[in-house]
Amino acid sequence: MRFSRGMAAALLLAAGVVCAVDAVAETDGVGRGDRYAGAPWATQAPVLAQHGMAATENPLATQIALDILKKGGSAMDAAIAANAALGLMQPVLDGIGGDCFVIVWDPKTKQLYGYNGSGVSPKGRDLKKLKAEIAAAYKKAGMPYAAHIPPVGTLPITVPGAVDAWFALHDRFGKLAMKDVLAPAIGYARDGFPVAQLAAQYWKGNMASFQKRRALLEEFDNAQKTYLIADANGGHTPAQGEIFKNPDLAHTYTLLAEGGRDAFYKGEIARTMDTYFKRVGGDLRYADFAAHHGEWVTPLSVNYRGYDVYELPPNGQGAAALQMLQVLKGFDLTKSGWGTPDTLTAMLEAKRLAFEDLAKWYADPKFGHVPMKGLLSDKYADARRKLIAADHATANIGPGDPRLYDGDTTYLTVADESGMMVSLIQSNYRGMGSGMVADGLGFMFQDRGELYSLDAKAANVYAPGKRPFHTIIPAFVMKDGVPFMAFGLMGGDMQPQGHVQILTNIIDFGMNIQEAGDAARWRHYGNAEPTGEKSEGVGTVEMESGFSATAKAELAKRGYKIAPGTGNFGGYQAIIWDPKAKVYWGATEMRKDGQAAGY
Repeated sequence: MRFSRGMAAALLLAAGVVCAVDAVAETDGVGRGDRYAGAPWATQAPVLAQHGMAATENPLATQIALDILKKGGSAMDAAIAANAALGLMQPVLDGIGGDCFVIVWDPKTKQLYGYNGSGVSPKGRDLKKLKAEIAAAYKKAGMPYAAHIPPVGTLPITVPGAVDAWFALHDRFGKLAMKDVLAPAIGYARDGFPVAQLAAQYWKGNMASFQKRRALLEEFDNAQKTYLIADANGGHTPAQGEIFKNPDLAHTYTLLAEGGRDAFYKGEIARTMDTYFKRVGGDLRYADFAAHHGEWVTPLSVNYRGYDVYELPPNGQGAAALQMLQVLKGFDLTKSGWGTPDTLTAMLEAKRLAFEDLAKWYADPKFGHVPMKGLLSDKYADARRKLIAADHATANIGPGDPRLYDGDTTYLTVADESGMMVSLIQSNYRGMGSGMVADGLGFMFQDRGELYSLDAKAANVYAPGKRPFHTIIPAFVMKDGVPFMAFGLMGGDMQPQGHVQILTNIIDFGMNIQEAGDAARWRHYGNAEPTGEKSEGVGTVEMESGFSATAKAELAKRGYKIAPGTGNFGGYQAIIWDPKAKVYWGATEMRKDGQAAGY
């Protein structure tokens, strides 16, 4: 799906974000106070703790993670508990109808492990049938045909992989019983919780967006019953501070606590999902759920100025961040300085180069070779770097041929007293997801399948039983063989470019873990897409208000289209380990509802 600036703005409006943030709103002349230590522009100091740390998108989820750690649970137990809570408290972003990717440092084996918890397309639907169903869906909705999988309804739904990932990771790294891990989320789902500020705004916008696309939804009553609070007018989305309950999700979580992963993929939940899709005319079947298993994978890495940066391999987009870092190694960013035209030009061109490769090569490696060795090689980075001009945007950038160098992919983070560190990201993809909720289950199915290409010649072309291209990417950094940082930054194609901005803020510009997330961000749109859309040339750069007017003007002279920020700059959480002091440093995203806390 093309992530143009216009679409990004539209998506933000659909999610409930109603104001661009290129300037601070003037309300009665009230300004922010002063800080007397640290960077004056930072929102707060990093959180410090010795025994355990959690950083999530909701303070209640963070507290749940800490409670699990204090009860003797591992960082993995705490991460799963927090993720379950976020599926309840932040359904505008994630839930067990979606997928999950994880990187974990295990202090016992002194190894990093990766888990790809993404699901596949229906095995009973081939490309020809999908195209026919897309045409029929748009015709039924009275909308013009678009050669793209719709963002809502049953067509973009793939098998949810999150629950499988929870149990696979818990089996290897958990300490508490799963019933104890899921108990806090079950309690909040049953008894209710107060909805946070940004979640309330997104919630309202998402439900309104579903109403606008109602003609593409085979059924919407279940979603309204699940996510609206009943009133005299037929129901409303919860406001900030209003108590929300989800008894159906409490029941589903209870089934998981008692019956394990098979309750979801082979038991009562699977049968309910199968019955639902048959009723509404979807293609997923019981056999698709029963056959699902995630995959243990080896994280990919490159060394960036002495730091080993790890991402998961495709079908995710994490390697794009590594490709960007490989190119940027040839530039002295510290000398050119943060936020200067020269630094921004190097970073923007590195992003454009990496994303052209992403669009051409990244896909499910089970369905074709992804030349990752070549893509991440020093020689390939050297060749691609030569395409960058220091003083202007290169008009036309296309993918390279890494085969010549090949030779033979919601964010939260938790760390515990043993040294285990978990980097976990989980999502429904676009907003709340597909708009489809199976009878009585209390969660919405993801719309991740919107990210297949319909071009039969593309690496990411739709096929039965294939995993789609994925945007969600956890990250991890090692230094001298010791864990340094578990971090992530949410937000579609913002994620690789956001990862690189965080890393350069810390490594090249000396910011601390909180300052690195608070610093102004840019986001580039307009590359070719893995769904088949062509490059828009130089594209558009959205920039937050923290960049100087001088830098923006110079970038415009260099050929970039500069636009004010629409708020679509991701959500960051991170934990750093200081091996000398034996202290965790935690940070959270000031643009979101989150909290970092430790003990």
